[in-house]
Amino acid sequence: MQDTTMQAETRGLALPDEPDEMDAERFARLTDGILASITQVIDGKPDAVRSALITLLAEGHLLIEDVPGVGKTVLAKALAATVDADVRRIQFTPDLLPGDVTGVSVFNPVQREFEFKSGAIFAHIVIADEINRSSPKTQSALLEAMEEQQVTVDGSSHLLPQPFLVVATQNPLEMEGTYALPEAQRDRFMMRISMGYPDAASEALMLRQRDIQNPLASLDPLVTTEDVRRLIAFARAVHVSPAIEQYAVALAHATRTHPDLRLGASPRATLQLVRAAKVWAALDGRSFVIPDDLRALLHSVFEHRLLATRTAQGQRANSGDAVATVLENVADTVRVPVAGR
Repeated sequence: MQDTTMQAETRGLALPDEPDEMDAERFARLTDGILASITQVIDGKPDAVRSALITLLAEGHLLIEDVPGVGKTVLAKALAATVDADVRRIQFTPDLLPGDVTGVSVFNPVQREFEFKSGAIFAHIVIADEINRSSPKTQSALLEAMEEQQVTVDGSSHLLPQPFLVVATQNPLEMEGTYALPEAQRDRFMMRISMGYPDAASEALMLRQRDIQNPLASLDPLVTTEDVRRLIAFARAVHVSPAIEQYAVALAHATRTHPDLRLGASPRATLQLVRAAKVWAALDGRSFVIPDDLRALLHSVFEHRLLATRTAQGQRANSGDAVATVLENVADTVRVPVAGR
């Protein structure tokens, strides 16, 4: 297992052919290879790399928010490069139209009928670059696709390929030329993460590597779309006890009654928290979820969905502060078995 992973890490080569069955050993081998491959490009950001993989295997969508130039798009491209799948990038701009994303119906003069021409959303992995630079009308074109894995044009629905993942990047709202994502759009993202600036050693390594070649060019696909489906199915089978389910519900309910929040976590947020926790547990080599899995993910899964009250904003309190309070209070009032069973 270590030899195979080291090959993927040092040379970017595809892992050898595997049998159709997915067991814990193969799950670990494939996921370790993916993490090692992405780390070749994104050095010093293990949490961000792990979050990207968790989102893919939990069938969610990832929002990467940070200032320009810290590697948001590179992380999205690195994740896409590890999967042998259809990958498309959409550069969101103010003049981008909804039809550019979903597709349009075009009249065929030979057949004398309208036919559907698919848009850029029809791919396994879609990189929505600088998503908040487009108008709200164009942003809304993603709503149905991200929730229902289909698009509807002129009354006809068209299914998207599976697996389907949107990795969106956005600049902070105080940047020039940005539009705030609506609440419905933010709620469809399973996780929001920030890259942050690299440490001095990682930035120096980047200078040496990029001076020779683009590390993305050395990445080869490690898994197929069928492999990803099996990885997803394996993580989905991770056990969640009734006590853990109650704990997840209690965490979500606490945000809905928090005095500093005017919008709490939705039921979709609770569902996605548990799905992400299953993948977290599987990556740790466990077949069951424990409370620490939920706690480790709560900020990235809940924080971007919550809205602080005007009073709280005036006191410089934000949704992250509210999540921290929820973690502290709910952990003291909900009895959860340590072993998760």
